[in-house]
Amino acid sequence: MGHAANRDRLDEGFVQRGYIDDGDKAFIEKLDMFFLATVDAEGHPQCSYKGGDPGLVRVVDEHTLAFPNYDRQRDCTCRWATCLTPATSGCCSSIFAANPPRRLRANGTASIHKEDPLLGEWERAQFIVRVRVSEVFPNCPRYIHRMELVERSEFVPRDGCEPPVPAWKRAEWARDALPARDSG
Repeated sequence: MGHAANRDRLDEGFVQRGYIDDGDKAFIEKLDMFFLATVDAEGHPQCSYKGGDPGLVRVVDEHTLAFPNYDRQRDCTCRWATCLTPATSGCCSSIFAANPPRRLRANGTASIHKEDPLLGEWERAQFIVRVRVSEVFPNCPRYIHRMELVERSEFVPRDGCEPPVPAWKRAEWARDALPARDSG
């Protein structure tokens, strides 16, 4: 059996659908991290880890995911790599993974919303990224390590506290390229 036949058989064996069901919604909304891959207008891929507090991603409806871009990310390379590329190509793919081992993929088209009604739901969100989901399907979880949260990142905005400036923004090589508030 060739690669194309294997791929077709896998596609037949997995439940692929164009919507998020109630079980997917419950799984996604309890997570505090996910992986986001995008492709820019020139076809260059980027993949980033996105972390926050539980509820980082909201399932708006059966076709829409939404998550925040935090203010402190505005000059960060991960922001440019994964939040501006959807603005040019729109293509994105997300992987949601957790213990007990479960992994779910959601593919779709991303867009940036600076006046989104959800802005107030996440403290210090600069804008909201919405993903119009076109495919949702399980992904084999067998290689997911047994993980345990040791400590939440101090950089996630919460409780009215200003997150610290990342060390790389204080480095000599970066300071002159950043706004004064971030070169700290």
